[in-house]
Amino acid sequence: MNNKVFQYSFASIYRLYKEKVEKKGRTAEEVDTVILWLTGYNEKQFRDQIEKKVDLETFFAEAPNLNPNASKITGVICGYRIEEIEDPLMQKIRYMDKLVDELAKGRKMEKILRE
Repeated sequence: MNNKVFQYSFASIYRLYKEKVEKKGRTAEEVDTVILWLTGYNEKQFRDQIEKKVDLETFFAEAPNLNPNASKITGVICGYRIEEIEDPLMQKIRYMDKLVDELAKGRKMEKILRE
């Protein structure tokens, strides 16, 4: 998979995530919660990445610590079974997509965060 997706600005994807969940009655703070949970960024580091307009590749490369429960994120997103995606970066991006999807679908936060 040669991916232009990796070059997308995280800030632009983040904006789309916020719009998606807000249309469904969820909040931008909840989007932040799931992304921070997944990546290990703290609030300041996260805001810095958005401000710097880093691409998705950099966003995940600089993520402090992928959540050890991320492997519990399974299912299909964009036609791909997440647990079968071989490219580690694409898998992380799809984890993030799936978390935001679950948020937009009204799933309870403790379920989304695999508690």
